[in-house]
Amino acid sequence: MPATLAHRGSIGYTGHKPLKEMPMSDTLDIATPVEPDALRGPDEHLNPLWVERLRARLDAGDAGEVADLVAPLHAADMGDLLEALGAEERVKLVTLLGDKFDFSALTEVDGSIRSDLIEELPRADVARGVAELDNDDAVYILEDIDVPARDDILAQMPAFERLKLKRSLDFPEDSAGRLMQTDFIAIPPFWTVGQTIDYMRSEQDLPDDFYQIYVVTAAYTLEGIVALDKFLRSRRDVRMADVMQADPIEIDASEDQERAARIFERYDLVEVAVVDETKRLVGVLTIDDIVDVIHEEATEDMQRLAGVGDEDISDDVRTTLRSRLTWLFVNLLTAILASAVIDAFDGTISKMVALAVLMPIVASMGGNAGTQTMTVTVRALATQELDRYKLSRLVLREIFVGIANGWFFALIMGVVATIWFQNWGLGVVMALALVVNLFAAALAGVLIPLGLNRLRIDPAIASSAFVTTVTDVVGFYSFLLFAGLWFHLF
Repeated sequence: MPATLAHRGSIGYTGHKPLKEMPMSDTLDIATPVEPDALRGPDEHLNPLWVERLRARLDAGDAGEVADLVAPLHAADMGDLLEALGAEERVKLVTLLGDKFDFSALTEVDGSIRSDLIEELPRADVARGVAELDNDDAVYILEDIDVPARDDILAQMPAFERLKLKRSLDFPEDSAGRLMQTDFIAIPPFWTVGQTIDYMRSEQDLPDDFYQIYVVTAAYTLEGIVALDKFLRSRRDVRMADVMQADPIEIDASEDQERAARIFERYDLVEVAVVDETKRLVGVLTIDDIVDVIHEEATEDMQRLAGVGDEDISDDVRTTLRSRLTWLFVNLLTAILASAVIDAFDGTISKMVALAVLMPIVASMGGNAGTQTMTVTVRALATQELDRYKLSRLVLREIFVGIANGWFFALIMGVVATIWFQNWGLGVVMALALVVNLFAAALAGVLIPLGLNRLRIDPAIASSAFVTTVTDVVGFYSFLLFAGLWFHLF
């Protein structure tokens, strides 16, 4: 039975040998002079002098000088460099480097830059470079390319690499199957530790980095795993079946990558097996990829809470506008609704200008309080921390916090309004409105995300507009209603 899947390394330099290091000290700041041959300055950004030096080599078309200059760069540094260059300069850099360009650098740049660069490069060059990458990096680059172009690139790859990549690309987007590495060490259960060691010493096509050895049947069904620390401490004559951990944690290839990340977090994993629908071992997930997922998902949640879609810092104006216009339009409609509430009380406002001065305070306090509660709730939903017990505790806690906040700030603003406008009745109105609005903000901040989640609408991107609407409408309405009643009674 085959014991491993073939493994290919990246093109070019794969180690990290930084350029001349900057002297760092407690007194070093951004104004400190940077030597021209230093890659990064004290602020950890690329040194403009070094970048200009590279640009001069690019303009001269000196392939040898360019290659020597970027040779020590890690893939992450090369990614930063590509983002610092203009569109034409990026293409020229990759073209001059030729076979020396490490395509894994494209996993370190924004999606829009990656797509534009690949579109400008000859597909044969892209096919050659991607074919030499680890499977997970290759999939990451190919999955954002239009299907016709992607199929053309795949068609120019060696058959084995093409079949592996097509298999991974068949899995759903943002799934464990797209993220997994297809290179791993798999051995039969009847082998001894000694046989496994001898095999690993003689076999050339092994993964560069691995943390576990997988014990599988002839059909590649996973039976167990052997961690390297236990493996290295075992005697040579011990069977692998006797040292393996049976019934290991495994993740279905179609599982969402966010849930896979939660499994890593819950069980403190470094590497985990990925199986297909027939329970065959098809790949592994490693912690370096999961860290990227956690960062990506956290960024996505943060952007959606602000009504921003899936955009990168390098996106053009049109893409950014398309990402933001939808929820800004929803906010406009909700603002009109809040203004309509104010218009309904125009007679009350005309009796006392102070009402117009104090109204924004009520709405602003409610909006901020609602956003605080909403953020906690959305994050708990995103991380799936809420079961029915935690849910009831969260709702009750936020209600009591809302009431407590309401009375606390009601006392403060009641006194402020009384002293400010020399009208104790206005202080009472202000206090009552704050109590009502902060209570409403707490309810809205919890119940709106929960309701949207129940309706299968992403609460991260939809909650903000609705919570703001509730706090604005309730704040304005309660404040003006109490003011009208006060004028009517007194």
